[in-house]
Amino acid sequence: MTDTRRRVKVYTLNEDRQWDDRGTGHVSSGYVERLKGMSLLVRAESDGSLLLESKINPNTAYQKQQDTLIVWSEAENYDLALSFQEKAGCDEIWEKICQVQGKDPSVDITQDLVDESEEERFDDMSSPGLELPSCELNRLEEIAELVASSLPSPLRREKLALALENEGYIKKLLEIFHVCEDLENIEGLHHLYEIIKGIFLLNRTALFEVMFSEECIMDVIGCLEYDPSLSLSRKHREFLTKTAKFKEVIPISDPELKQKIHQTYRVQYIQDMVLPTPSVFEENMLSTLHSFIFFNKVEIVGMLQEDEKFLTELFAQLTDEATDEEKRQELVNFLKEFCAFSQTLQPQNRDAFFKTLSNMGILPALEVILGMDDAQVRSAATDIFSYLVEYNPSMVREFVMQEAQQNDDDILLINLIIEHMICDTDPELGGAVQLMGLLRTLVDPENMLATANKTEKTEFLGFFYKHCMHVLTAPLLANTTEEKPSKDDFQTAQLLALILELLTFCVEHHTYHIKNYIINKDILRRVLVLMASKHAFLALCALRFKRKIIGLKDEFYNRYIMKSFLFEPVVKAFLNNGSRYNLMNSAIIEMFEFIRVEDIKSLTAHVIENYWKALEDVDYVQTFKGLKLRYEQQRERQDNPKLDSMRSILRNHRYRRDARTLEDEEEMWFNTDEDDLEDGEAVVPPSDKSKNDEDIMDPISKFMERKKFKESEEKEVLLKTNLSGRQSPSFKLSFSSGTKANLTSQSSATNLPGSPGSPGSPGSPGSPGSVSKSTSQMAAITTKDVPYCL
Repeated sequence: MTDTRRRVKVYTLNEDRQWDDRGTGHVSSGYVERLKGMSLLVRAESDGSLLLESKINPNTAYQKQQDTLIVWSEAENYDLALSFQEKAGCDEIWEKICQVQGKDPSVDITQDLVDESEEERFDDMSSPGLELPSCELNRLEEIAELVASSLPSPLRREKLALALENEGYIKKLLEIFHVCEDLENIEGLHHLYEIIKGIFLLNRTALFEVMFSEECIMDVIGCLEYDPSLSLSRKHREFLTKTAKFKEVIPISDPELKQKIHQTYRVQYIQDMVLPTPSVFEENMLSTLHSFIFFNKVEIVGMLQEDEKFLTELFAQLTDEATDEEKRQELVNFLKEFCAFSQTLQPQNRDAFFKTLSNMGILPALEVILGMDDAQVRSAATDIFSYLVEYNPSMVREFVMQEAQQNDDDILLINLIIEHMICDTDPELGGAVQLMGLLRTLVDPENMLATANKTEKTEFLGFFYKHCMHVLTAPLLANTTEEKPSKDDFQTAQLLALILELLTFCVEHHTYHIKNYIINKDILRRVLVLMASKHAFLALCALRFKRKIIGLKDEFYNRYIMKSFLFEPVVKAFLNNGSRYNLMNSAIIEMFEFIRVEDIKSLTAHVIENYWKALEDVDYVQTFKGLKLRYEQQRERQDNPKLDSMRSILRNHRYRRDARTLEDEEEMWFNTDEDDLEDGEAVVPPSDKSKNDEDIMDPISKFMERKKFKESEEKEVLLKTNLSGRQSPSFKLSFSSGTKANLTSQSSATNLPGSPGSPGSPGSPGSPGSVSKSTSQMAAITTKDVPYCL
């Protein structure tokens, strides 16, 4: 078994000056031929892959921090860190590094951090060390000047840091700080501020350990209260000792853990509130401070997670009905912060962390909390729930399905989440948006697991549509009982838009589950009532929902739409919109254009037969005339089935489509209607089956000859039209090898069968009235299969 002393975590510093975990493995050192030198190698403990291969460069500055950390820079903006599980392993690797660089292992930093001029380097190296002035009140100005002058030079910073460590200088400075405060010596306090700030910028872990110790940290904060740039001193110590209270919601028995929590809070306060905002040049000088806080948080989470007694008591009080509301709020806030700290853990440790919380019963506890009346507590519980869903949605799904076997629908966890989304009192629905995102994650099949024994998608979606969907759609159904929304205020419209967004997602990803629900509950009719809303965004959401359904090109949906005449609200909204060229106008035209381009025969026939009179005067786009053309071509094929059969043979010979793959459940559902043939589907009549090949091929060859003749004739007409100086059409002209064409102009018209109209440019409606009659009457040849655009 690999020695645990060499077990490490690899971290890199990102652009936000935060440490990113790169994995856990075991470190070793050895000669690497490719790198031509001794190198540090870290191999992942999971699969043995190489996490890190770094040559120990003789000129690289390595720093040893907190006994178990080694930090260095590979390039100008690429910092690395190894966090060891045991101090002994850190010491072994540190000795290897110092051996390669010829340094004494007792030092905490091996090199200067940046290059200096040769003259400056020679001058600095000629002196054995930096001699600090004696730590006296009357020499504070001299000390401040020395610290300020050392900061620009990395070598001088290193010497200054060593001098401060070796002479116990920081504690002496803090003693003078008490004297200055007693004497109200403001000038001396201003000098101490500059000195302590400069020591922070030395970026030295050993100095931080002294400054952040229990006996020194409050005095360090006190020195930083006296900023010379401010007329009045800040009251940081007063805030930390009197205002900020450490709430020990569950007694912590480990004194080391308690001290670590106090230290981390205070250091975080120093970084966020006390220290001035660092300049661009000073920002990198505080990287060690960021690291100090980060690794402290990792250590705190680990120590709490190992304390089973603490966690058991925490969850016992959370779920105990006797716990008063104030106490429960403190417990929830602690748990929320605990989960936030866990984000600093590496993936393996985070897995163990959430597994521990799950075993302790965090989801039943959240269910109790979400049922409370306190909005702040519910908000904190929602944040905790979001951590769980983002980490492992399958764990949440498994819990709610098991829960459904024991509880009523009203008290299911997922239904509580939906109810909080619906009942959000925030005018902007900030909480509802967050909850909708969590629900979307839970119902997303992309993150559902599939095994040999069961399919999570099948089980969970079956559960969701049976126990939860009626709760989600309740506001929609309640508000659409008449021809117009019964409530049309802004907040209600926002809520319904959120519900429609989730339903649209379900249409796209849930196939037959949502199909059954929409058709059985007549959901689309209710949704289209919202087309009459005074809020444009809600009407567009309703239209988007229908467009998503039509985009599936599913004949079950199409028959439902036709049977219920569900284009009527859309056509009514289009006509009510009038000549305004807006998003509603474009979206409706795009939907009809999609039907035309995709040649959805059943919907084309339904629209023309029922709504053509209302749409025939729309001439600023050619979409509706193109639909009429499709319809007439379709009727022609129905009247002449032999020609239609031959076209189908040609088309199927040239363009073969793969069979659609269906899930087992969906295929079973479809089989119940296999006898219903899709409208317009090309079928060879039974009488043709007895004909021999020659009988079939003879009319095909004649058809191909007529086609070639017509193509050449059409090209000549187009050429003459362009040469005569007529305006070219602003939309695309599409040619088909299997469709007859019609060319029309103001002066003459040559009518060919089956092409009475001229479709517009797909998906590009012009401004109403912007296309002249001459342009709209220009030649158009409509495609059936492969378009070619002029």
